[in-house]
Amino acid sequence: MEWHVTDAQSLRVIDSEIGDHSFSPSEYEIVRRVIYATADFDFKDHIHFSDQALQSGAAALAARTTIIVDVPMVQVGITPAIQHTFANPVYCSMDALTRPQKGKSQASWGVETLAQRYPEGIFVIGASEAALSTLVDLIDAEKVRPALVVATPAGFIETAVIKDRLQDTMVPHVRINGRKGSPVVAAAIVNGLVDLAWQAYGKENP
Repeated sequence: MEWHVTDAQSLRVIDSEIGDHSFSPSEYEIVRRVIYATADFDFKDHIHFSDQALQSGAAALAARTTIIVDVPMVQVGITPAIQHTFANPVYCSMDALTRPQKGKSQASWGVETLAQRYPEGIFVIGASEAALSTLVDLIDAEKVRPALVVATPAGFIETAVIKDRLQDTMVPHVRINGRKGSPVVAAAIVNGLVDLAWQAYGKENP
């Protein structure tokens, strides 16, 4: 991301209001991206990074691993950064050619279809609780082993439970705990990770 003067001023405000924290430098870069995108400081208390999540995600980006997203808003939010760096393929579940299946949303059925094609992909679930549930089911069944999962759906019913199940899978992931989340948060996390990965791997992958 190209930062401008006003962006720098906003980041200084974020740094001042957050103050001391326990995030690593790379994690903190992601946290401030999320807060910058949402103006919601609560996310610093809700974001969780699993062990080696950012390292695994950065390596997968550098290897041009396929990225699967659940909704077009996430795809639109991350594609420019991807195109200007590692040029990973980005597929949206809503565009997957699938046969309708009773009891499943288009997003969840699309994620299942794409997961079977790219079982070791990067999965970014920004909005669909059903798609995240489907993905966790596939992980539990050992049908897929994602390089990274970014999970940020908002919800009031099962979302928190599904996010807890994701934690239990031991798959590298970044998630927003509790009810909060949105596609904007998912895109901010991915774009921050792309910048970090490009700093680490970009010269090796021009």
